[in-house]
Amino acid sequence: MSLEIFDNPGETPIQFVESFPGNIKLYIKREDLIHPLVSGNKWRKLKYNMIEAHKMGVSSVLTFGGAFSNHIYATAAAGAACGINTIGVIRGEILEPLNPTLSEASGWGMKLVSISRQEFKKKTDGAFISVLEAKYGNFYLIPEGGSNTLALKGCAEIAAISQDFDYWCVSCGTGGTLAGLLSGLSNKEKVLGFPAIKGGEFLESDIKSLLMNAKVKSNVPWELIHEYHFGGYAKITKELLDFINDFKTRFRILLDPIYTGKMMFGVLDMIKQGYFPLDSNILAIHTGGLQGITGIEEKYGIKIK
Repeated sequence: MSLEIFDNPGETPIQFVESFPGNIKLYIKREDLIHPLVSGNKWRKLKYNMIEAHKMGVSSVLTFGGAFSNHIYATAAAGAACGINTIGVIRGEILEPLNPTLSEASGWGMKLVSISRQEFKKKTDGAFISVLEAKYGNFYLIPEGGSNTLALKGCAEIAAISQDFDYWCVSCGTGGTLAGLLSGLSNKEKVLGFPAIKGGEFLESDIKSLLMNAKVKSNVPWELIHEYHFGGYAKITKELLDFINDFKTRFRILLDPIYTGKMMFGVLDMIKQGYFPLDSNILAIHTGGLQGITGIEEKYGIKIK
């Protein structure tokens, strides 16, 4: 097993985006550039989990996700690079032909297992995990989205920069990246999380649980902003699509429509609404996930530049 894929020191550029009235400045941290396949927060979350799987000497890594999951895609790519088998337990029916995400994952050797949405809710139950172990042998388990204590350790390294910012903004799926930032920052910043799902109020308790399990006591103030999910996970609108295409034209930065596109739309709208005080320096985290664009284009019959 080779861990060369994680030899990258994890340094990603911070790119200036735009200045606004009141001397408010917006920057974006280009985590999407950390690796061509295992990008953004997925590289961060998988880094120490793959190192741990290597230490344990297991033959396989098993994880959970949806049919368009960035985490499934990244885990399959990382497993292939590390020389470890991967098993992806997919929520709902796996349709043929495979969508681009699952096709790539399968091509990297990931074994795809379809379970019902009802069964998928058992993904943290010990009895259900035992059933999977009986079927697939000894494996290293990574939870859906990759969010666990070792993921927080990896995501905390995003905060290892020399430049000071007043606000850190990040999209949220399972909350692991936000929890990692809270464990890596000092208490002089505020972190804003933008849930990509509708009805994401449960994320607050999930984030607190992640911090507690990791034995992290953070005094960093944080808030979840629930108004920019655009209808729910993997849901888009023409307004969001136009925004992503315009952002690419203006700043030469491609945003994914599931996570970072929604977050960046929210940040810019909140600047217009006067949320941020004068002289604020804002850092938005580009968490990658650009692989999901092809699937969204096929699903909705649209084109993202």
